[in-house]
Amino acid sequence: MGWSSAEKTASNMTKKKRESLGVAQEIDGLEEKLSRCRKDLEAVTSQLYRAELSPEDRRSLEKEKHTLMNKASKYEKELKLLRHENRKNTLLSVAIFTVFALLYAYWTMRKRDVQLGGQALCLPPAAPACPGL
Repeated sequence: MGWSSAEKTASNMTKKKRESLGVAQEIDGLEEKLSRCRKDLEAVTSQLYRAELSPEDRRSLEKEKHTLMNKASKYEKELKLLRHENRKNTLLSVAIFTVFALLYAYWTMRKRDVQLGGQALCLPPAAPACPGL
């Protein structure tokens, strides 16, 4: 799948923007923009169906409705990408935490083993089950 130069430029600009903002903050901002866009779209749609309009006014509102629908679609696509990136970041954080937890557990077990003279996991011999037999 080839990307147009405009898509590459938009992608690079979005990546640069993400470097300065956290992904979660960017998601919040985009959700707010999408909410405002949907409210505006709802208002335009209600004007279209409620009022008697001249053909020129109707065309103008239809054009505005189309623009708002395209903008909302763009915001939804970008939100989908950001949420995917946020999931990847979360999984990476969990993986790094798990590695550090395992390393810490290994390190503390080795330290305890060294302090006990290498016999940390050795148990005394078991007593016979029935003495005197």
